[in-house]
Amino acid sequence: MLRPMTDHTALVAAAFKGELAASRKLAERTGIPEADALRSTLTLRAGTAGLENLLAERAEARLRSEQGAVARQALADASQARRDTTTAAIPAWRAWFDGSARPNPGRCGIGAVLEGPGGVHIEMSREAGYGNSSEAEYCALIAVLEAAVHERAAQLVVYGDSQVVIDDVNAPDSASSPILRSYRDRARALLARLPGATLRWIPRHKNARADALSQRATPPLPIEELHEQRTAD
Repeated sequence: MLRPMTDHTALVAAAFKGELAASRKLAERTGIPEADALRSTLTLRAGTAGLENLLAERAEARLRSEQGAVARQALADASQARRDTTTAAIPAWRAWFDGSARPNPGRCGIGAVLEGPGGVHIEMSREAGYGNSSEAEYCALIAVLEAAVHERAAQLVVYGDSQVVIDDVNAPDSASSPILRSYRDRARALLARLPGATLRWIPRHKNARADALSQRATPPLPIEELHEQRTAD
């Protein structure tokens, strides 16, 4: 475990926005220096575990976050470099995926499109159980990758508007989300069976067809329609 520093700089680096705001209010209310107020606020937040342990845990969390950001940037740079060295031709195989949860979490719907040579065009729109939006997005990705494996797609480019899922798939194991680990493992296993497959983020308005398919999979229940109508009014 990292040995935390206990000077004011380390305290500020470890504190969340709400804790910084609370310490400023404490300093204004009591007249004590802001550094002492921040130390008192973080000590209270640490509880029986102690301030030193809190600082160490948050320092490790920052390090993991920084490592994940560096890894994602490296992957993005490598992906950009590959795009720069290829022609502007449309890839032979393309796929789009999207998932929705109604509400969030709630009923999940997935939508996906797979297109390939010879007029191959596959659309998917179906329910995917109960979960949150990230789980729904992952289910949609897995579904379209399974279809691509069945079609023996090569040099496939998969597009999605979920930055969370795309970053999670591309992140190193140490930086991936434990909650989504089983979905990530399945998606990566499928990608490994698709030679040259890449995963790319696109803005939502460029993913309209997959989005519409995911929404169609879970039409609003009567009570949801009533709630939407009242919200609109």
